Amino acid sequence: MRNIVFHKETKTFHLYNDKISYIMCVLKNGHMGHLYFGKRIHDKADFSYLVEECQRPMTSYIYEGDRNFSLEHIRQEYPVYGTTDYRHPAIEILQKNGSRISEFVYEGYEITAGKVKLQGLPATYTESDEEAMTLRVYLKDALTGVLLELLYTVFSEYNAIARSVCVKNTGTETVHLLNVMSLSLDLPDQDYVWMQLSGAWARERYIKERTLEQGITAIDSRRGNSSHEHNPFMVLRRKHTNEYRGEAIGFSLIYSGNFRIQAEVDTHNVTRITAGINPKGFDWKLEAGEMFQTPEAVMVYSESGLNGMSQTFHKLYGRRLARGYWRDRCRPILINNWEATYFDFTEERLVEIASKAKKCGVELFVLDDGWFGARRNDRAGLGDWIANMELLPNGISGLANRIEELGMKFGLWIEPEMVNKDSDLYRKHPDWILQTPGRRVSHGRYQYVLDFSRQEIVDYIYGMIAKLLSESNISYIKWDMNRSITECYSIAYPADQQGEIFHRYILGVYNLYERLTSAFPEVLFESCASGGGRFDPGMLYYAPQGWVSDDSDAVERLKIQYGTSMCYPLSSMGSHVSVIPNHQVFRNTPLHTRANVAYFGTFGYELDLNKLSDAEIEEVKAQIRFMKEYRELLQFGTFYRLKSPFNGNETVWMVVSEDKSKALVGYYRVLNGVNLPYSCVKLQGLDPDKLYENELANTKHYGDELMNLGLITTDVSAGEVPQGAEPCTDFESRIYLLKEKQSTN
Repeated sequence: MRNIVFHKETKTFHLYNDKISYIMCVLKNGHMGHLYFGKRIHDKADFSYLVEECQRPMTSYIYEGDRNFSLEHIRQEYPVYGTTDYRHPAIEILQKNGSRISEFVYEGYEITAGKVKLQGLPATYTESDEEAMTLRVYLKDALTGVLLELLYTVFSEYNAIARSVCVKNTGTETVHLLNVMSLSLDLPDQDYVWMQLSGAWARERYIKERTLEQGITAIDSRRGNSSHEHNPFMVLRRKHTNEYRGEAIGFSLIYSGNFRIQAEVDTHNVTRITAGINPKGFDWKLEAGEMFQTPEAVMVYSESGLNGMSQTFHKLYGRRLARGYWRDRCRPILINNWEATYFDFTEERLVEIASKAKKCGVELFVLDDGWFGARRNDRAGLGDWIANMELLPNGISGLANRIEELGMKFGLWIEPEMVNKDSDLYRKHPDWILQTPGRRVSHGRYQYVLDFSRQEIVDYIYGMIAKLLSESNISYIKWDMNRSITECYSIAYPADQQGEIFHRYILGVYNLYERLTSAFPEVLFESCASGGGRFDPGMLYYAPQGWVSDDSDAVERLKIQYGTSMCYPLSSMGSHVSVIPNHQVFRNTPLHTRANVAYFGTFGYELDLNKLSDAEIEEVKAQIRFMKEYRELLQFGTFYRLKSPFNGNETVWMVVSEDKSKALVGYYRVLNGVNLPYSCVKLQGLDPDKLYENELANTKHYGDELMNLGLITTDVSAGEVPQGAEPCTDFESRIYLLKEKQSTN
């Protein structure tokens, strides 16, 4: 069930489904007031008691003689600055006379079934009108003629609200958008813990928390990409909320460029959340008759803890953000040659690696960086997407055919947004990079950023990549992006439009993705940006999986994948078994632990299997058989976090099938101990009345036992290790497989 009700007499909107309600109204000055977002409540015509007014010292008021009505102390839907509200606004418009004051007054509304598609931007979608309803609220500034369309979508099956804003200049003069948020939400109190996913290269999306206080708490990016440093995602949870119970609200921005998500707590404990394009450096010239569409933001409410919130994001993003051929299909088990060879390979060496992988059961061979132009190191070749015939005498098509003849699919690495100065493309078009006239041009990894704000450059790159895909049997593309943007300036635009370039660049990236995925719908795209530098919902719309991090160490991945799961489904997480010593942290971890972590994602290998022992090869074969049998459960089941790597030595998570007949529990202990206590963990999501066989321990338990008493995880590290027993080591792990059995009672 989903519904949107407008009560004409009180000018109140109520958006709801079975689990949530979102209520707002038209205030007496024509602005939109926010009343409630949370657990579903009964509909009624009048919630006006929630608009509280009172006289306060040092407050400015809207109406002469009225010392009660001030926007400073009223919760709003889409606030502006400077007309009695001194908090951070949702929108700021520079007008011809230099004023930044706006007055957006309610003009009307429209309710439609289904969900509208956003022009040129990724967004959630519906496949039938029964899945959602959408509300457009129209607000207009009479002086400038600027019209706002506030878009709200409430879904039938998800306790989520999708929001965005369309700005239309219906006036006669040009204006400049300096700030235009995708959402603003005023909450009535500050009693929340703020959670964010932050880090850096090779330690992305660590969970960071702080208690909200009066003032500003924010995360952002000004790098041109969503960044390794801060993911465009944030959670407000109540102080006693945990993984299993309590209130939480998740905020996710479907965008891959500069963003800001902010909480402002005023001195009366009202919390204002804003999320959207980062206003720092943003300045969009909006001519008369033009429109601007913001990215979409999604809000998820949960009363069943953080797992409940995450599971909503997993299902919504996995089923109604990711698209296309691969959305609901299990992902192929792949092997990537990068950590096996780096730039040092020949065609024969690649075929040798692929041949061994095929014998082990691998389904897809991926050729990473170094196959094109003069690319023998990271200083040359980017931009010349033509095979190096000295390395690959039969070209990409010839290599792809050889891989196909082995009975495997072939995949390829590209980095289409970048160029090296040592390349034919740069020598021919040195003006195609982002660069500020008269200033030094910075590099990252000896590469420069192509100006994707210019359509002719996007068209050129499309032509080269489309030619490759048309001429070769390529089933998979790993799309990398290995540096952030500096000197953001485009010679194609005048001075008063340079504030548009960051956003226009991302629109160019989306345009290229849209064209390639449309032209080659069965190619599996995986997004990458030095690992997790652009692991965001915007990318998920085009590439149903992403490389979570360049750090492939199993122990490090516990934190990275745990944090990532706060918002993103397992089917989106690229996860590989890599070589040891690990190439990022130089740690030696057992082969079974590397696989046990990588199972909870798309799964693959990042090594040369020819260098493993016979015993290790047999172990790899068993891993691949296991993943093939259970990958549908792992990639599309319901995921639960049970023990956090951020809180102790153990990590536990699990995934349950939709019919609750099967479950897999991943248990990981980083450092071994001596004479350890007995241990168990309470499971989640099982059917309390089903009898499950624990195939690792050869025991049977009802679901209510496992959820209320717990799964025993004690091993030989408890007490003295018996003679002849296999001892545990550091970096220990195991997978518990639970299958429904018929009761013998």
